[in-house]
Amino acid sequence: MLALLPRAIVNPLLAWDLLRLAWSMRARGWWRRPPFLPTPPPEYLRWRMFTAYGDEHAVPSADDVVRVARWRRETMGL
Repeated sequence: MLALLPRAIVNPLLAWDLLRLAWSMRARGWWRRPPFLPTPPPEYLRWRMFTAYGDEHAVPSADDVVRVARWRRETMGL
């Protein structure tokens, strides 16, 4: 996540894409459960990493996250 910060500062459109990507992955009803942060459910993250990388413990590179964020905007219009 820290690797994405400099890129987002330099490119406001990318920052917006990354924020929208993060918001889209939040757990439903996140405001009802501690720590009251809009984070994705761990099960969902494990499933996404398994389907993308074949390993549920994989950590995507900053380049992969940027590509997905841009793809969402360009392809899906989100």
